[in-house]
Amino acid sequence: MKKLAVIGLGLIGASCCAAVKKRSRAWKISGYSRTEVTRQQALATGLIDHSFDSVADVVRGADLILIAVPMGQFLSVFRDVESARDPNSVVTDAGSTKGSVVRDIASVCGSIPSWFVPGHPIAGSEQSGLDAANPDLYVDHQVILTPDITTAPDAVRVVSSFWELQGSVVSQMDVERHDEVLALTSHLPHILAFNLVHALSDDDQHMEIFRYAAGGFRDFTRIAASEPEMWRDISLANQEEILKGIDRFAGRLKQMRDAVALGDGAWILRSFQRARAARTLFSSLTDRGTHPVTHSHPSVFTITKMRQGIKGEIRVPGDKSISHRSIMLGALADGVTTIDGFLEGEDAIATVQAFRDMGVQIDGPHEGRVTVHGVGRDGLKPPSTDLYMGNSGTSMRLLSGILAGQSFASKLTGDTSLSRRPMRRVSDPLTGLGAVITTSSDGTPPVKISGGQRLTGCHTDMQVASAQVKSALLLAGLYAEGETSVTEPAPTRDHTERMLQGFGYPVKREGSTASVIGGSRLTACHIDVPSDISSAAFFLVAASIVPGSDLTLSHVGINPTRVGVLEILKLMGADIEVANAREIGGEPVADLRVRYAPLKGIDVPRAMVPLAIDEFPVLFIAACCAAGETLVTGAEELRVKESDRIQSMVDGLKALGASIEGTPDGAVIRGGGPEFRFESGTVEAHEDHRIAMAFSVAGLLCQGRVVVNDCANVATSFPNFVGLARATGFPLTVSL
Repeated sequence: MKKLAVIGLGLIGASCCAAVKKRSRAWKISGYSRTEVTRQQALATGLIDHSFDSVADVVRGADLILIAVPMGQFLSVFRDVESARDPNSVVTDAGSTKGSVVRDIASVCGSIPSWFVPGHPIAGSEQSGLDAANPDLYVDHQVILTPDITTAPDAVRVVSSFWELQGSVVSQMDVERHDEVLALTSHLPHILAFNLVHALSDDDQHMEIFRYAAGGFRDFTRIAASEPEMWRDISLANQEEILKGIDRFAGRLKQMRDAVALGDGAWILRSFQRARAARTLFSSLTDRGTHPVTHSHPSVFTITKMRQGIKGEIRVPGDKSISHRSIMLGALADGVTTIDGFLEGEDAIATVQAFRDMGVQIDGPHEGRVTVHGVGRDGLKPPSTDLYMGNSGTSMRLLSGILAGQSFASKLTGDTSLSRRPMRRVSDPLTGLGAVITTSSDGTPPVKISGGQRLTGCHTDMQVASAQVKSALLLAGLYAEGETSVTEPAPTRDHTERMLQGFGYPVKREGSTASVIGGSRLTACHIDVPSDISSAAFFLVAASIVPGSDLTLSHVGINPTRVGVLEILKLMGADIEVANAREIGGEPVADLRVRYAPLKGIDVPRAMVPLAIDEFPVLFIAACCAAGETLVTGAEELRVKESDRIQSMVDGLKALGASIEGTPDGAVIRGGGPEFRFESGTVEAHEDHRIAMAFSVAGLLCQGRVVVNDCANVATSFPNFVGLARATGFPLTVSL
């Protein structure tokens, strides 16, 4: 029997006790509160098994210690815990700020000890005290952990399991980022609510005001009924970030006051429209199981052996590459651009938000529809904060080109995964045009771009085929004097060139060279985004390897620079029919019908590799099920994607019993033929959406089941993957 010690039996601590009691018999709970009445009530109601009247006594022999006291009491409590805890006990807290916790601990221990895991359950109520205890308070709510580099991984696992037992979704974040975000999303709203009620209560007619207050006032000010002492402590503990938030809000409120005073209805409408769009986005993310603060999603996929073929007719989401570019060019165009089929994944939404932060009014997305009110080539405004790109390397790299030509400085940041990806492949060639760009010492984000630089067109011979690098240079070329040209060593996707022409911007293409002359303008247009062939690839391979499959994918983009996956699969013997080919908005599309067919191993032509670079993780799955050997070369680009995709696939496939060896620029895969079945096992997706979906396809031909960890980022490119997969017959389950 494990022992849990809970220090503080208010709403948070008591609800933890209630949740553990409801869901597990493995814990004995000891509790401490400053008041005897509270301790006895907790004991009488069965929330705790033992009551103690000192911190030192309650923590002795505990496996896990939870400090759930107001922020102002944390330091004194921690001193007692530190001196009395057993050497093997793990300690965590539930405080709303983490910087103050870290500082308090450092004042006692000098640094964060390995046994302490800072934590924050983002759940609560305007009610307080033991009587408000709720065993389901944390169900489907976020718990953010902010472990230090010195924190023991085993301690993090213990605390994560504790919160997951209560139904929480656990994620991790840097201390600084936590306090910054929570200041804006939690602390500031409480301060505003308290102060609005305070301001109105000072009015001589406040009783009449309150009598006629509508539901909106009640809903907004509900949180002003929260415990004042607690929020005083939080306000002081997170002082610096809360002050920034107050100043930011005060500036916005002054702008609104000025607009009202001037009768500027157009400004007021734009402000309200942008706020409404942002609130709609917030709702759509939370409705899908995404938390906007931590970007957490269900992260574990379990796939069991397929009993029948993949069947049906589906349309996968819009092309991510085109969705990104439609926002970027629409924002820089003169006039209003409408977009249909827009991918409502997090990567594309990161691009939307970046341009909103630079003063562009963007309505939607709603059911794939987006309206972009262009500000013209030179109309972007300085953002008030860093531009956060989430997991989107495309956003960061292409925006680097656009921002290099602006009059203002900017800084691009991203999540943990993006912060590890190389950016000098973009920043270095941009400096050839006169841009001033810096990265970290490792060449990774954040990317800082100096404004007001004079760009001069030049020619770049790319050493590695990359559509992102090519696009960044061409977009910078819009702002450069003279001609900017790029020659690529092998063909890559040409969406930027096509779309620039669709917006009326002249682009010259001669062989492997594309060029633009700076100074022209873009004209708004309508864009119909085709379905993403990279997303379709998972279903193309699934239907190709599972006997009895017959699947149609509608409205798929078949741009000649993107069809490598089709050509490779056809060389392997796949039965894929291209039907109803047509051109929409300058992009070729078609319906793809794929049926099961035995595959054979091939030497993948090097010329096709850049045309299928994003699809290789799932092509590795196809190769494992083919008869004979498949050789992939010239794919070194795979090592610098969201993960090292070669190594990620090699490690995972070996764990599932496949015969594969990685090489510096590809892999050698010895397929087992039509009778091959993957072994059951657990694999890691390494925060890479395409790795996660590729192993989901592998699970269809497993002997038992395949468990794929770390699948949260699937939503960055394919937000409804699970639903469509299940609709076609995937035996796929999802867990947190």
